[in-house]
Amino acid sequence: MSKTRQPATKTAPTAKRSKRAAQKGVEKARSAATDDAVWSDAEVKPFWEAKRLSQMTADEWDSLCDGCGQCCLNKIEEEDTGRIYLTRLSCSLLDIDSCRCKDYTNRFQRMPDCLSIDMKAVKKLKWLPESCAYRRLNEGRGLAWWHPLISGDPDTVHQAGVSVRDWARSEAGVPLDEIERYIIGEATS
Repeated sequence: MSKTRQPATKTAPTAKRSKRAAQKGVEKARSAATDDAVWSDAEVKPFWEAKRLSQMTADEWDSLCDGCGQCCLNKIEEEDTGRIYLTRLSCSLLDIDSCRCKDYTNRFQRMPDCLSIDMKAVKKLKWLPESCAYRRLNEGRGLAWWHPLISGDPDTVHQAGVSVRDWARSEAGVPLDEIERYIIGEATS
């Protein structure tokens, strides 16, 4: 009876390298999925890491909007106390599916009570959500992992559950005397 030698099975060197590269990629993605973006000193920092809010161009400022739609929700201010309550009713110009304004260019003409989120507003408005990029950067925190400038995908704000996409409704057709029914809580700072 003759014995035949079976060649030892080895993983090809390129397969080992690919597997190691994939593991490193997973590790890098996991470490990048922290709450704040971190950049090494060797990399050129993106504008939101390199500039203060007051130094940003109009295009840079606008690109910080994550598209969550939370600032487009109607708020109710209690006259006696000044407390502000959030509702799940959005401005009628908000496209709830995309969480973007349907007429961004003309929003102030069409909605006179629309607020401009500028540097003054960021410092003054206590109802801006803690997740808001403007608020986060003003407070010295980086952008969250789901922010489109970090993830490269405008849908991560929705996938992370930060946007109003799944629970807001338009104010259109809601009588003024029924708005209180849509209160979801008090705005906190």
